[in-house]
Amino acid sequence: MGSKKRGPSSVEGEDVVVEGEVSNEKTGLSKKNKKGKDKKLRAEGGVSDGPSTPVPSSTKPMERRKKRKLLDKVRHSSAIESKEIKPVQQTSLSKIEDPGTTNGQPVLHIEVFTELASADASKREAAAEKLAVELQEIQKAYGQSGSNDAAQGGLQLEAAKDDGLDNCAQPVQYAVRRLIRGVSSSRECARQGFALGLTILVNTNSKIRVDSVLKLIVDSLEVTSSMKGQEVRDCLLGRLFAYGAIARSGRLKEEWISDRNTPYIKDFTSHLIALASKKRYLQEPAVSVLLNLMEMLPKEAVINHILVAPGLREWFEGATSIGNPDALLLAIKIQQKIASDSTVFGNLLPHPFSPSRFFTVDHLTSVANCLKESTFCQPRVHGIWPLLLNLLLPDTVSQDANSSSSLSSTKKNKKSRRSSSSDEDIVESLRCFCEVILEGALLTSSHDRKHLAFDVLLLMLPRLPASHIPIVLSHKFVQGLMDILSTKDSWLYKVAEHFLKELLDWVGSDDIKRVFVVVALQKHSGGRFDCITRAKTIKDLIAGFTTESGCMLFMQKLTSMFVNEDYTSDESPDQSQTIDDNSEIGLVEDKDSNDRSTNSDLMKSWIVESLPTFLKHLTLDPEAKFRVQKEVMKFLAVQGLFSASLGTEVTSFELQEKFEWPKTPISSALCKMCIDQLQLLLSIAQKAEGPHILTNSLETNDLGYYFMRFLGTLCTIPSVSLVRPLSNEDEKAFKKLQSLESSLSREERNFGLSADANKLHALRYLLIQLLLQLLLRPGEFTEAASELIICCRKAFSVLDAPESSGEDEAEDGESPELMDVLVDTLLSLLPQSSVPLRSAVEQVFRYFCNDVTDDGLLRMLRVIKKDLKPARRKDADGVEGSDGDDDDLLNIEEAEESDEADTVETGLVTDDTEATVRADASDEELSGASDEDDYSDDNMDDEAMFRMDSYLAKIFQERKNQAGGDTAHAQLVLFKLRVLSLLEIYLHENPGSSRVLTVYSNLVQAFVNPSTTEGSEQLAQRIWGIVQKKIFKAKDYPKSEDVQLTTLEGLLEKSLRLASRPFRKKKTAGNVPQKKSFSWNRYKMINSLAQQSTYWLLKVIEGRKISESDLNSVFESFKEALTKYFETKKSQLKPEFLKEVFKRRPWVARQLFGFLVEKCADAKSDYRRVEALELVLETLKSVLAESEGEASKKFLKAHTSKLSHLIKQLARHMPEKQSRRADVRKFCSKVFQIVSTHSMTKSFLKTLEPDDHAACETHFGESFLALKK
Repeated sequence: MGSKKRGPSSVEGEDVVVEGEVSNEKTGLSKKNKKGKDKKLRAEGGVSDGPSTPVPSSTKPMERRKKRKLLDKVRHSSAIESKEIKPVQQTSLSKIEDPGTTNGQPVLHIEVFTELASADASKREAAAEKLAVELQEIQKAYGQSGSNDAAQGGLQLEAAKDDGLDNCAQPVQYAVRRLIRGVSSSRECARQGFALGLTILVNTNSKIRVDSVLKLIVDSLEVTSSMKGQEVRDCLLGRLFAYGAIARSGRLKEEWISDRNTPYIKDFTSHLIALASKKRYLQEPAVSVLLNLMEMLPKEAVINHILVAPGLREWFEGATSIGNPDALLLAIKIQQKIASDSTVFGNLLPHPFSPSRFFTVDHLTSVANCLKESTFCQPRVHGIWPLLLNLLLPDTVSQDANSSSSLSSTKKNKKSRRSSSSDEDIVESLRCFCEVILEGALLTSSHDRKHLAFDVLLLMLPRLPASHIPIVLSHKFVQGLMDILSTKDSWLYKVAEHFLKELLDWVGSDDIKRVFVVVALQKHSGGRFDCITRAKTIKDLIAGFTTESGCMLFMQKLTSMFVNEDYTSDESPDQSQTIDDNSEIGLVEDKDSNDRSTNSDLMKSWIVESLPTFLKHLTLDPEAKFRVQKEVMKFLAVQGLFSASLGTEVTSFELQEKFEWPKTPISSALCKMCIDQLQLLLSIAQKAEGPHILTNSLETNDLGYYFMRFLGTLCTIPSVSLVRPLSNEDEKAFKKLQSLESSLSREERNFGLSADANKLHALRYLLIQLLLQLLLRPGEFTEAASELIICCRKAFSVLDAPESSGEDEAEDGESPELMDVLVDTLLSLLPQSSVPLRSAVEQVFRYFCNDVTDDGLLRMLRVIKKDLKPARRKDADGVEGSDGDDDDLLNIEEAEESDEADTVETGLVTDDTEATVRADASDEELSGASDEDDYSDDNMDDEAMFRMDSYLAKIFQERKNQAGGDTAHAQLVLFKLRVLSLLEIYLHENPGSSRVLTVYSNLVQAFVNPSTTEGSEQLAQRIWGIVQKKIFKAKDYPKSEDVQLTTLEGLLEKSLRLASRPFRKKKTAGNVPQKKSFSWNRYKMINSLAQQSTYWLLKVIEGRKISESDLNSVFESFKEALTKYFETKKSQLKPEFLKEVFKRRPWVARQLFGFLVEKCADAKSDYRRVEALELVLETLKSVLAESEGEASKKFLKAHTSKLSHLIKQLARHMPEKQSRRADVRKFCSKVFQIVSTHSMTKSFLKTLEPDDHAACETHFGESFLALKK
């Protein structure tokens, strides 16, 4: 239709029935010209009334011409009827007559009708009030005089008609007719304005009879067969507005008060129902008008008049078959008004009526068709839905989030029993409503009805208790929601997305709602809601917990789902199809839908994984957070470590708790997952504690302590046993770990707040993690556990088990250093450990790293330097110790070539290796690593390797047993990365130790050697980062006397050699640009590392405060590097690098300046000589700036002969290129200025021969002549 559809609203500030349309007002037609004249207009002050096309008055000439002809015909017909023709004013039709000729009689101003169509509501209201006041005065004058001539000043408005308005003055009759015709106009807001005017007029003038107005409405707005589309619509909407005006005027109520048997209410209701039956779009506003009338009338009037109105019963009876939601709305409203049953309603309402009877399956099925047809008013939601929700979820329903607990509690008094019964009725009604209407009628139908289902749920949310969420978010609804959200191009995608957003907003910070929403979404999606919808809905919800009660309820719900497995039987296979063939909402299910065990495992896996996850984001106080952690820990421990031999329930009288297991034993994979998450939980708790917790809260806030006591208690219950039976050795180790942990916890309390207490705390958590690893991977950690037990006993003199002392004594024949054994043990745990276990190892190493021996440190460094592919031939001079290390650094050219070859050979497996490094699952491929170190530089046989370095040996042995070496290679890279973490901790804790030099030299060797980091860019970057952040940029550096100068000199020499090495590439077939890029990037990194090493080593040397006379080896290293730079083309030493060295360390520049100038003068290459000029000049400036007047002059005098020799060479061998000539002139000019400034011109010129003077004058010109002056 031409107008927008909307719900009941007011006419001018009250509820408008139908939204106004913009069009012209139309005048009515006379009875004689009704046939064939219905479309003609009548001019009244520029405003026309009556049905017309929606085109407003136009300014086009043709339309103006047609309008004038039509007006002429109307005037002619009016003159024939009235026999008394009144001349029409040509200039203005705004007034009936001049006020001066009325002899003081009231006058009706025509312009008020124009104002009634204004778009401004205030203007319409003012015009309606003005019209009513004027007509009241006219009617009053008419009543006093009894003459229409006196009332209208002798002007004939319209021909006399037999319309029942004989008691009204003619202007009142005219106004009523014109207002009725005007409500059919679609010009601007004519409908609203004229309806408002009619409302006020009928309300204020009692002489206007209701039956006459009803008759006028039918006669004036009659739909004829000659009318089409827009004209028919205008007439029908005009009737609707006119009826609305009568209802709102209050006249029907007054008529009933004056006469209880008045027929007007029945007639009005009958007319309105007849109008509603004509078009679908008239039903809702017609019912709204009738409801407005009902609000004014008392109960008796509704029963005796509205209910018995002709046509109403038939309208109700046909509602269920054709699907009439407005009839259902009216029936419910009438029932609520009269509060009694009636047969008039037919099948729309149950007999007797009650909300519980209305929301039964049978009755909802009978009215489902009515509710399905309520989509015609979309995107607005039909008024029937809020009404139904008021019945379904009354305001008396408790909004308490904990209402679910009240439903299950036992009621003791009668009042509470009645309340419980009412709540149960509401729950049952809500379940039936969701199943029959939302799921059965809407979700299985068209897109519009699915959209409606989402809208209804959004309306339901504000009054929905948290405990009712599982009913609303049912299996079919969640499946449909997932199906839509999984396809972004779905027609309903934005609808579902909006619903999900509103759902999350409704949850807000209410943790109780959060629990029920998360459980419902995950329960009906098999724990894969985020995965299927490709969103983070569940993740964000879980991260939003803020209260302890919410966390505890979440734990209870997840535990219940895990144990009872109620999610596996929610929907039978035949119920899974929620949507028909034409729908987009289909059930999202696995390919093998019959495999319920798979779905069960998926859900349980999500439950296990989510428990420690939501603890990460909790911001509770420590006490509350610890209580939540305890509950999570107990669940993971019970389900992952133990099983009940008798039934599925066990009660512990000591703990005063009951523990449950699923009826079907969980898989071993789930048990492993529980143990993994338990380890993660303990690791998180340890990190959150800080360095050390308070002594008096050890037992209450130490999750590790509570776990060990809980574990020991469960182990004593006869009907409870470990899920995995342990071997004799593992069982002994298990008991020893338990006993030792208990002893260490006692010692920790005795030490109080101290460094030893921190060590004990870290060791306790390592023992706990190792104990869980024994259960997770039996047989693999027994040896490491035994060694760690020995270390703990020796470190703290703890004897927890008398039977173990004999074993310890037997092993004490030749006892190694305690820290060496501890380091070996920690290293043996790294290759195959989980993330929490590695974290525990790092914590222990952090507190013990200050006591690490040189041997223990070298063992870790050898792991980093270990080459998976050792060299095929060995250098004859490569012997054990530092000489071999020197060769590694010196043979950088071969290393670069080897790097390229290895890159091609391995196929650039960096990405795969990094992916493997990130995956913790690869840890399982490492079997039985325990002890330490490889001595790859020695010619070791397999037996020696297995004896001395078992953890590395097993890696190599595994490589031999597998097809290909990628797995072993990745495992070694993993191991190196984990050892690097320990070294980083050591450097962080000991930045000023002399051992930093040892770590530095070995890390540099590992970085430079391509075979050490081959195939893993991550490993190279890790070494680079540690050297940069923990050594070069550390706040402290080695300053002690333990730092040998010879060691520093040797390292400095190697760094300068590295900085001078050229880039070489090996000519090989294949992708040359790729190889060059890889090799070139590696070369630049090594060159940068060499330069920064030089800066750092010089800082360390300077920190020793050694006299310059004892640093000859340092200067000789620089001289050797400078000699190669000037004499060979292979040297790639950068002048910028040397400039930075001289700038940072002026004492080096002072010693090397003379040598630098001499070598620059005797350089074989002009290019190198010119390139070094800037270095010479900057060095001279820095030295002179540092020295005082006499000292600088003395320094310059000592090097005058060398500078003059350099000037001679430059003058005699001027470069050919113009740019180089300019650089030479610039350098010489600067030197001349310095010489002149220090008053050494004569001595400088004496060193030059006559030929040199001539050459200088020729090439240097004015600058040299100025020096001679």
